[in-house]
Order: sequence, then structure tokens, then C-alpha cells
Amino acid sequence: MALKTRHWDRLSNGGLSFTELGFGSAPLGNLYRAISDEAARATLDAAWTGGVRYFDTAPLYGLGLSETRLNPFLRGKPRNDYVLSTKVGRLIQPCAPEHRSGQGKWFEVPQRREHFDYTYDGVMRSFEHSFSRLGVDRIDILYVHDLCAFTHGSREASDMRVEEFFGGRGYDAMISLRDQGLVTAIGAGVNEWQVCQTLAERGDMDLFLLAGRYTLLEQDALDSFLPLCERRGIGIVTGGPYNSGILATGAKPGAYYNYDLAPPEILDRVARIEAVCKAHGVRMIDAAFRFPLLHPAHVSVIPGGQGVDEMAGNLAAAEAVIPADLWAELKAQGLMRADAPT
Repeated sequence: MALKTRHWDRLSNGGLSFTELGFGSAPLGNLYRAISDEAARATLDAAWTGGVRYFDTAPLYGLGLSETRLNPFLRGKPRNDYVLSTKVGRLIQPCAPEHRSGQGKWFEVPQRREHFDYTYDGVMRSFEHSFSRLGVDRIDILYVHDLCAFTHGSREASDMRVEEFFGGRGYDAMISLRDQGLVTAIGAGVNEWQVCQTLAERGDMDLFLLAGRYTLLEQDALDSFLPLCERRGIGIVTGGPYNSGILATGAKPGAYYNYDLAPPEILDRVARIEAVCKAHGVRMIDAAFRFPLLHPAHVSVIPGGQGVDEMAGNLAAAEAVIPADLWAELKAQGLMRADAPT
């Protein structure tokens, strides 16, 4: 199967071709539950067979496990046939079992502790370690990871980490790697568009992996951030297109939004969106997948997939055709911003 692709070439260096459906590999790190090596490989094989050719990972995911699981899968693939991104900003260090990071979040993973380091040395060491875990000869995109308040606990703490990134020359390290041709593009992988805008204004960023902030439920990024990206040719990868699941599961009891149980106002809004989708014969998950790609800055959407069935659902969403009158009715009912590209 061949998925639709989008080409990005902001720097006129040949650029990168993304499949509209990418593979977010946090679940390969045993996120919230352990899966076997065989199950992880079966999910990756299903993605490849389905046409997926963009794979995103990070040292954080499973404290190195996601990257090491990608290693044997990618080993036999022609290197020019896929796009690969990973992240910097954390060093993953050996530790005693009682000090392991992410207990209750990552299951059956290496005994490692995460240490934030956005300095020049930290970026270079993280990049080198990812090369070793992945076993590849080239990483296409390097994102600085989790500079946002969501991760660091407050806007002030986020601002301090941004200052560390620029003042500690982590940014300079990423520019150097791009200038040397060791990566094709640099950017950030975060949960908030505001810090993306700060980074775009202060540095020369190519791509942002933005999780959950431009979806059927949230479009505030249209105010200033996405227009800035359009002006500068910055590409956007949307992670978390289902806002932690609620746009996939629907407004049922126990549905998750933004990594927590959905509050009543979100449940109500999703129920209204779902009713419009149903009236047009469209699965809400299909509309949620397609929506970010209607914006011209977007190059790919990477929902997570922890099993073959979830991967099949993602592939079906990528192939779905959404009627234009669905978007028109969502706007008419005030369930989508009027200025959202459709």
C-alpha cells in the first residue's frame, strides 16, 4: 500500500518526504503496559506494510527501549526509503532499580534514570547515544524534547530550560549538526504551541512536532503560531491527534483528554462533534486524523499505535475521505474555528 506523502524542503537541501501517517513510537517503550518484542515488531511490520515511512522516537520512550526496538526493524530497510526522527534534552543514565524514572508509566524497561540536559555537551552526547541504540547511519530530524511547562511544571521552569537551551549552547549544537549534514532538519517536540513560537522567534527552526495542540478540539495555535510557520516555511508534525484518546473513543465514561480523565465540558463538546460526524456517515477518529493535515504547514500526523489492531485503525483513518460539508457544519455549530483551513 502507498500512503499519500508530503515533501518539505525549507532549506533547499533536498528536504524530506513524509507519509501523511507517521509512526509515533512511544508505545514501543512499554507506555502504560508492557508489550513483548514480538508484538512490537508485528506492529512495526504492519505499519511498514501499510505504507508508513516516517518513524519518530526519543530516548525517553521506555528509557531507550523504543530506540532499541526500532534497531532490528530498520536494519534491513533501505535507508533512503524512510524518514527517522529522535530527540535530545535528556540523558538516560544507569541507576539502581529504586531510582528508575517513570515508574507507573514505563513498564519492564531498562534500569535508567532521565536527566535533563539542554546544553551543547548534553545534546551531542544524547545524539551519539541515540545513534548507538538505533544502529542507523543517519538520523533525519533532531527535535529538542519537552521544553514546555507541561513537562517542567510551570511557565517559569519552562523559560529557564529555554534559556539553558540557548545560553548553554544546546541550540548551537543542533545548528552545528545540521550545518555538517549529520541531520537534515532541527526543531522541537513539545506539548505547547507557545514554546514553539518562542523557539521559532529566537532560532532557525525547521520542523515542530506538536502534540495535541492543533486538533478538532483545539485550534488556538491559529492565533499567531501557525501563521508564523507558514511565513517561514516551518513544517508541523501533529502528535496526539486524538487528544489522549477521546477523539478516538468518543465521549464515554473514563475517556482521556490531555493525559487525564476528560472534564464534563470536554465530554459535552466531543459528544456534539461526534453527533455531527455520525450525521455525515464519518467516523470521528477519521475526521480527527484528517483535520490537522488540512492546514498547509502540516506534513504528517503520528498517532500512537501499541498493537496491530490500533495500527490498522490508523491506516484506515489515513485513507478515509471526509466530505467538505462536515467541516462546514462543525463551523456553523461553533465546534470549529471559522478560520481553520478546510
